[in-house]
Amino acid sequence: MPDILLHLLPHVVSSLLYAALGIHFWHTRWREKERSLVTLPMQPWERAAIVVAMLIQGFGLYQGVFGGSGMRFSFSYALSLMLWLAVLIYWLESFRSRMDGLQPMVLPLAAAGAAAPAIFPQLRVIGHAGGWGFLVHFLAAMLAYSLFTLSALHAVFMGFAERKLHQRSMTRSLSSLPPILTMEALLFRMITVAFCLLTVALVSGVWFSEEIFGKAAVLDHKTLFAFASWGIFAALLVGRRVYGWRGRIALRWTLAGFMVLLLAYIGSRFVAEVVLGRL
Repeated sequence: MPDILLHLLPHVVSSLLYAALGIHFWHTRWREKERSLVTLPMQPWERAAIVVAMLIQGFGLYQGVFGGSGMRFSFSYALSLMLWLAVLIYWLESFRSRMDGLQPMVLPLAAAGAAAPAIFPQLRVIGHAGGWGFLVHFLAAMLAYSLFTLSALHAVFMGFAERKLHQRSMTRSLSSLPPILTMEALLFRMITVAFCLLTVALVSGVWFSEEIFGKAAVLDHKTLFAFASWGIFAALLVGRRVYGWRGRIALRWTLAGFMVLLLAYIGSRFVAEVVLGRL
C-alpha cells in the first residue's frame, strides 16, 4: 500500500467510526419509536467506542503534525484537532453532567473534522514551533476553539429544545436532552473558560508575535476577526452578569461570536490554502 494511503488511513477509519456511532446514537436516542420518551444513558461500550475513535484520530493527527521534520499544520488539521478536542471535552464532561441526546450532533461533526485531513492533506511547516510562547499560544487557541465549538452546539440544542417546549411538543430527541437549566449552566461555564483561553491566545499572539510568527504583530483580517469575536463574547458575559441575559439573546450572541471566531483562522486558512493555493 502506498505511503500516502497509510498516512491517510487513520483519518478515514476514525471518520467512519464517528459516523457509525452518530448513526447509532441517532437511532437509539432521537429516532421516534415505541416508548420514545424513555431516556437511555450512555453505555460503557459506547464510551469505549468513542475513545477508540479518538485514539485513532489522535494518532493520525500526531503523525501528520509531528511525523516529519519540525511541526507542520494546515486548516484541515486545525479543524480536525479542534473537533478532536471538542469530543474529548464532551466525553469528559459526560461523567459530570447529563449529556444524553447530544451525541447525534457532536459525532457527525467529529466525522467531518476527522475526514478533513484526508480530503485536504496539504501541510505547511510552522516556524518557531519550539518556543514556549508558541506552545502557549497554540494550546490556548485550540482549546478555546474546541470549547466555543461545543458552546455553539449547545446553543443550537437549547434553541431547539426551547422552541419545542413552547410548542408543547415532546419528542424523543427532546426528552433525551439534558434539562434546559443544566444546559444553560454548562453553556456559560464553557464560554467563560473558552473566553479566558481566547484571551491568553490573543495576548500571547501579540506579545510573542516575533517569536511565534517571525514578525511584529499586524492588524490583518485574522487578528481583526479574532478580536471581534473576543469582544462579542466579552459583551455576552457582561450582559449575562449585569442584565441577566439568557434564552434567545444569549444563544444569538454565542452563535455570532463563534461564526466570527471560525473566520479568524479556519476560514482564512481555507481561503489561502484551498481557494488561493498558498501554503
